[in-house]
Amino acid sequence: MPPAQPDGELTLQTIAMPADTNSNGDIFGGWLMAQMDLGSSVLARARAQGRVATVAVEAMTFLQPVHVGDTVSIYARLLKAGRTSMQIETEVWVTRQPSRERLKMTEARFVFVAVDETGAKRALPDEEHDP
Repeated sequence: MPPAQPDGELTLQTIAMPADTNSNGDIFGGWLMAQMDLGSSVLARARAQGRVATVAVEAMTFLQPVHVGDTVSIYARLLKAGRTSMQIETEVWVTRQPSRERLKMTEARFVFVAVDETGAKRALPDEEHDP
């Protein structure tokens, strides 16, 4: 059973719109994955103190469909930081209207690498609080 509360910090919030639907009328999984990438990159850029690149998405699980009109909230949590890379656990929660019911919809692990201005890997700045 999914947890009753999001795990991580709120990094992005948007509303699912009709233009983002698939042929079944549900929100397209690719749109949701893009929102997750954006939300997790907020945390990755803060930790890297600069540019990052997404290098992998692991363990993506779609639990239920997102509907048009849902408020989509992206939560991210740093799992691990290496020399140049970071693993970030990302969850999608929605608030349904008008009931205000909160539901966990999707989760995945995103891997980012810190990059310099030319796109080459660079070391993460030291930080005492890394997991």
